[in-house]
Amino acid sequence: MEFSSKLLEKAVNEIAQLPGIGKRTALRLVLHLLKQPVEQTHFLSQALTSMRDEIKFCKSCHNISDVEVCEICNNQSRNHKIICVVEDVRDVMAIENTNQFKGIYHVLGGKISPIDGVGPSQLNIISLVEKIKLEIIEEIIFALSSTMEGDTTNFYIYKQIKEYKIKMSTIARGIAVGDELEYADEITLGRSILQRVPFESSMQNN
Repeated sequence: MEFSSKLLEKAVNEIAQLPGIGKRTALRLVLHLLKQPVEQTHFLSQALTSMRDEIKFCKSCHNISDVEVCEICNNQSRNHKIICVVEDVRDVMAIENTNQFKGIYHVLGGKISPIDGVGPSQLNIISLVEKIKLEIIEEIIFALSSTMEGDTTNFYIYKQIKEYKIKMSTIARGIAVGDELEYADEITLGRSILQRVPFESSMQNN
């Protein structure tokens, strides 16, 4: 792809690094921005810079937040004795959109995947175990995607916390094996949370 401007080429190359965006799409986006008022591009760049420089991760659940402790963890009307364990912040958003879960979350930041070089130490598992040790927790809900990596992660956490004699459950398999939570429709995802099953039962069915 030939460019008449090095500035244009640099902008296209940077945007093309985003997932799902090739150089042709990046070029369309850049040319669109050039047609807009200068202020709009400045607002966009400022928003991205502020997000990258100022955004925080909740020190309690690791969700994305503007403050040290996120709004969900700070909400005293939520049931802090029930923790829903998810892979990343997109899953929190998906579950919140169902309006069916009133507990709190714990964001692992990924799944155990040896083939990708991701082990337990690279996930937010230790902080989850510490929370269970120090606080009164009644139930842990495993809400990772039903893939081999998700099941492996669930089982690893199960082994770490089974001695604490708390209820452990997993979302119902209304979501097809291999599906990611963020792509499930709200009704199916909400129903899978409400109809969750004991984790031990889910292991027997696998």
